[in-house]
Amino acid sequence: MGLFDIIAVLITLSALFSWFNERFLRLPTAIGLMLIALLLSLALLLPIPGSDGLEQEVRLLLESIDFDKTVLHGMLSFLLFAGALHVNLQDLIRHRRVIAFLASASVLLATAIVGAGAWLLFRLLGLEVPLIYCLLFGALIAPTDPIAVLGILKTAGAPPSLEAKITGESLFNDGVAVVLFLVLLEIAIGVDMTLTDILGMFLREALGGLLLGLLSGGLAYLMLRRVDNYQVEVLITLAVAAGGYAAAEHLGISAPITVVVAGLLLGNQGRRSMSARTREHLDSFWELVDEILNAVLFVLIGLEVMVLSLSGPALLAGALAIPLALGARALSVALPIGLLRRFEDFAPGAVAILTWGGLRGGISVALALALPLGETRDILVTVTYVVVVFSILVQGLTLAPLIRATARRADLELAEASGPDPGNPADDALTSDPPRPRT
Repeated sequence: MGLFDIIAVLITLSALFSWFNERFLRLPTAIGLMLIALLLSLALLLPIPGSDGLEQEVRLLLESIDFDKTVLHGMLSFLLFAGALHVNLQDLIRHRRVIAFLASASVLLATAIVGAGAWLLFRLLGLEVPLIYCLLFGALIAPTDPIAVLGILKTAGAPPSLEAKITGESLFNDGVAVVLFLVLLEIAIGVDMTLTDILGMFLREALGGLLLGLLSGGLAYLMLRRVDNYQVEVLITLAVAAGGYAAAEHLGISAPITVVVAGLLLGNQGRRSMSARTREHLDSFWELVDEILNAVLFVLIGLEVMVLSLSGPALLAGALAIPLALGARALSVALPIGLLRRFEDFAPGAVAILTWGGLRGGISVALALALPLGETRDILVTVTYVVVVFSILVQGLTLAPLIRATARRADLELAEASGPDPGNPADDALTSDPPRPRT
């Protein structure tokens, strides 16, 4: 199947599923599209008379798509740039301590917890998965997925300070997680790496990505200041997202960090040099790119179940890995928040919301599919897919109700702590003694 045919099918499916979701389901777009695609895939896997031909066509389509390359070396550059472009840099700077901890130390801690827990879990289920591959699973499942998180947060209604923390973490922690994944993968395939080599790789990836992001974003900013033509200015931002990401990959530095830094620079400093008309067109363009690519990605995630090597033990391991991943997320969030409470205020229920709002998505699936071929890879891909589906469908659908419930509980506790209002007759009625019955 040719590239144009693949793109045509995916866009057509995304459009049809979007219409059906908007017309009947009314779910958040990402969740609705993935749910429809997943249900369609499961229906095609059933022995329905006359569906064999369609099932083979869908399998052929999916097998012709290299999911991990499509996501990690294609879609991710534009999705990260679009997300960073609309983030307030001052909010990130204000919460820099929390974001730095969550995007680095929390990822390392969650990776270790999930890796150790997965090793025990696989042994109990009789699955032979080496410890280094369990740590690889921890690295790919520990970070939150910016694509999933930003899509759900648009409608979740989180407090602004907490939304800034979740957004900042999700934009940066995938860069750390990808580097950690690559280090562990090098060890897994037999490459000797000393502690110095590992630290050097982390510094090169992170600092290199930061510098290239500043360089590419700064150069684009200087170009934007000298023109007032929205077509040219939109094209410049598109070149930064694609060219900066590609250059970073060729230089061996963190491409996600590069485009995030460039997007933050252009979305904040660069926006000031643009005319109102250019800002309107730029925002409309990148919002449209974000919506289209998100739609295609979540349709792909839903359809991907058709090409997985599903087995009973692996599915059971995936179900048991869900509380493991959530527990690791809770610990890796609670510890830095406990340490930083003296420096920064946190919204009520911050740990619960950050834990439940730590969604996994396409990046986790893409990294799992990038593992070396073999039985271990098949197991880890299935387990990852189960955790991702639960994360998007269950956590994504219940995040907004959790935020609202937490806010109501906080308001109630505040009202109880402040006591009755003397000027409120209702409060007087609640606190006065009831009338004594006549005798």
